[in-house]
Amino acid sequence: MKQDTIRPQAVIEAPRMVLRPLRTSDAGRLQMYHADKRVAGMTTSIPHPLPPGAAENYIGNFLKPGRACQAWVMDATAFGGSEFLGLITLDQMDRNQSEIGYWVAPALWNTGFASEAVQALVDANPMDNQTIFASVFQDNPGSARVLTNAGFDYLGDAEAFSVARGAKVATWTYLKRLA
Repeated sequence: MKQDTIRPQAVIEAPRMVLRPLRTSDAGRLQMYHADKRVAGMTTSIPHPLPPGAAENYIGNFLKPGRACQAWVMDATAFGGSEFLGLITLDQMDRNQSEIGYWVAPALWNTGFASEAVQALVDANPMDNQTIFASVFQDNPGSARVLTNAGFDYLGDAEAFSVARGAKVATWTYLKRLA
């Protein structure tokens, strides 16, 4: 993606949180959650065990100019909740498409926060996408429900390599048409 097509990152409101840009002060909480095998094992890219400095490097990648991927922290402080409930990302692809990714702190699983964040991000459509893709591991049906609740359609089965698991894992792929 060209530098001139990068849009400023918006703060997005959801019913019980705001989605705000990732910042360097989030490193401690990000480190804590990324080091949790339950979180890392449900992603393709988070290693387990987490190496020193990984959280700072992760945040640094999102703060670089010209980035094609944006990350938002699920922040509920304005609603009397935690400052860091989880993370949601959009990775810009070609042809007005993005891939969405998300995780929520394990203590908050099955509380609706992931569904709210995904729906808010899709509704805001900060990258003016026509299509958003997503994939989830087949042993994570909760994440699949998050996508179907937000109107994503099932496309098919595939597989992706999980760094934390050190193996290929069966996935379900989803698509949301926005325009």
